Amino acid sequence: MLPGHLKKRVPKSANITKLRSFIDDPSLHTVCESLKCPNIGECFSCNSLTFMVMGNVCTRNCAFCGCDKGRPMPLDPTEPGRVRTAAEKLGLKYVVVTSVTRDDLPDGGAEHFAEVIKTLKDKNGVKVEVLIPDLKGSLPALDRIIAARPDVINHNVETVPRLYPSVRPQADYPRSIGLLRSVKALAPSIYTKSGIMVGLGESDDEVIAVLRDLRAAGCEIVTIGQYLPPSKAHPEVSRYVEPEIFKWYGRVAGK
Repeated sequence: MLPGHLKKRVPKSANITKLRSFIDDPSLHTVCESLKCPNIGECFSCNSLTFMVMGNVCTRNCAFCGCDKGRPMPLDPTEPGRVRTAAEKLGLKYVVVTSVTRDDLPDGGAEHFAEVIKTLKDKNGVKVEVLIPDLKGSLPALDRIIAARPDVINHNVETVPRLYPSVRPQADYPRSIGLLRSVKALAPSIYTKSGIMVGLGESDDEVIAVLRDLRAAGCEIVTIGQYLPPSKAHPEVSRYVEPEIFKWYGRVAGK
């Protein structure tokens, strides 16, 4: 049973359908829908969403994720322009774009990310945050994204190193930390960001150790969220972290 601080009203389907119909492009994907986010009603009510490019089928098999896994479709060259059109319709001044992991592509989708960033930033005043996969550690691929000059580059470490074999079996913790470190070394003016979930079996000491690793890598923004399984087929929650503990994480991260 969910603790009280996590209980929310059931999202109004009208809020979801209203925003989707306003975008008027059924082939554009959002994290909110494809990953079965429980906050979709609240966010869509505020015209808040995260675009997900390069399809909605991921080449990796992370245990926590609600995204479909398998063989993705080819890239759509019209997608950058359609993301911009949707952002303009919504009046967005800050646009967040992520993607599924595309290990099937030689550059992991870096060039496509770059095109999305450049197309969005052609509109004066728009800031762009990208949440990118690890690109298999490729510095040339990362450099393509950096060259497009997003305002924030986000890469989530997702969980603590000990849990990677069971939670992110195709990822690598040092590689993810290294990617964030490389962004800061190559482009100090671009903000770096990462995120971690709690409730997958980690200890508080392990969470603090991750925060220290992120600080050492030059990461400037960190989000920590409660893991909630997208379906009954996903791993169960190991613990529900109380708000006071989240505040403690914040105090430690800010030191």
